[in-house]
Amino acid sequence: MNKYHFLIRLIISTVVLSSTTVHGITFDQAWKKVLQNSDTLAAERKNIERAEHLQEASSDLFLPTITLGANYTRLDHAIKVVPSDVVDSMPIDNLNQVLGSTMSTMPDIDGLLTSTLTGRDIFSSSIRALWPIYTGGRINAAQHIAKAQQEESVYLLAMKRQAKFEDLAKYYFAVVLAKQVLQTRLDVEQGLKVHFEHAQKLEAQGQINKLERLQAQASYDKSRVDRQKSLRDLEITQIALTRLLKVNNIVTPQTDLFINKSLPNMTEYLDKTLSDYPGLKILDAKKKQVSGLIDVEKGKYHPEVYLYGNYNLYEEDNLASEIAPDWEVGIGVSIPILNSSGRSGKLKAAHSSVMQINYLRAQAIQDLSVLVEKTYREANQSLEEYQGLASSIELANENFKLRTKAFAQGLSTSIDVIDAQLFIASIKTQRLAAAYKYVVSLAKLLAVSGEINSFTHYQSYRGIKVN
Repeated sequence: MNKYHFLIRLIISTVVLSSTTVHGITFDQAWKKVLQNSDTLAAERKNIERAEHLQEASSDLFLPTITLGANYTRLDHAIKVVPSDVVDSMPIDNLNQVLGSTMSTMPDIDGLLTSTLTGRDIFSSSIRALWPIYTGGRINAAQHIAKAQQEESVYLLAMKRQAKFEDLAKYYFAVVLAKQVLQTRLDVEQGLKVHFEHAQKLEAQGQINKLERLQAQASYDKSRVDRQKSLRDLEITQIALTRLLKVNNIVTPQTDLFINKSLPNMTEYLDKTLSDYPGLKILDAKKKQVSGLIDVEKGKYHPEVYLYGNYNLYEEDNLASEIAPDWEVGIGVSIPILNSSGRSGKLKAAHSSVMQINYLRAQAIQDLSVLVEKTYREANQSLEEYQGLASSIELANENFKLRTKAFAQGLSTSIDVIDAQLFIASIKTQRLAAAYKYVVSLAKLLAVSGEINSFTHYQSYRGIKVN
């Protein structure tokens, strides 16, 4: 028997290449690897950072806009002031007549007194400021939208974490299941090998015919094929788990399949799901964003009030620069009368989006309720199946003993012994599959209800190890 167990360990170890390092890992350690190495989760974390930066940027909307500008202008001609033009622009009716009679006696007064305000080339530099003090609530709405977008990014990450946890449970315990199925196949192979060798001896002694011996040989040969197939299944599941964890070495799970005696009431999972499920929180965040869009569109009907100012940093040395003030400040009001942005249609569209989200949330609640109930019932069904097959294992073992003794005494056929051996393997495999389905259903139930961290409690403290 010691030699047989050594052979089992040797065969299982050949699942991976001899040059590949095998690395044992518990489920908790594997989960930490997923959190650390997953590109999907890393991308969502960057999405959170992006949303946080956008939220920070929205806080600057209340600040004034200050710009430093410079202008170069080329005029058609220099700007000059002629005395006669000045006189003509005076509001006193008779002043023109008085000065006109005087000017008529003076030779070319325009030519003597003409002043150049500025030349054709103009260069200036100034600082300009514009500070909105009332925008109809659009700035506040933009900030609320940015905050809701940041909340949405957090809940998106939570949803991706839940999905990754479910994936890990499937991949990790699939390796455990494949390894234990391989163990079962090895047990069958060893049992049928002993039966085949026994049949050879009985045939040589003339106690059984050739057909009995051929049946034993064929069953033994098929068991070796089944064992090899299980070996390949184990290899495939190990590779899949290694890829999920993004590690260089082939990993071997150290946490066994387990079951629990029972599960808490379904309402506990349902209440937690409907209260904390990230998908519902995402819809709530989207509703906040749409509400912000409604405020934005409403704000387009309101006037804008702003402060503005300008300070000249550089101006050319000419009469126009001397006359013009160095700085100016003021307050402005902009009242929208006709807007080409389609604010009315956009406002109606935003209200429609709110109703859409309400319907989506109601449907999501219904779907989640069905999902929780379905998963809960599947987990319980797997528990019942595993526990209900316990007596079948005892029966199968006892039947195999009796059939083996009867065959040795010539009271049973080779087929009877083979069927008894295969029946043991089928019951063991069925129980292992039930335990696997239970663990996967439990992981899904805990993920959707936001109780991922309690998985260890179910496994380590309340779990019954499946051998």
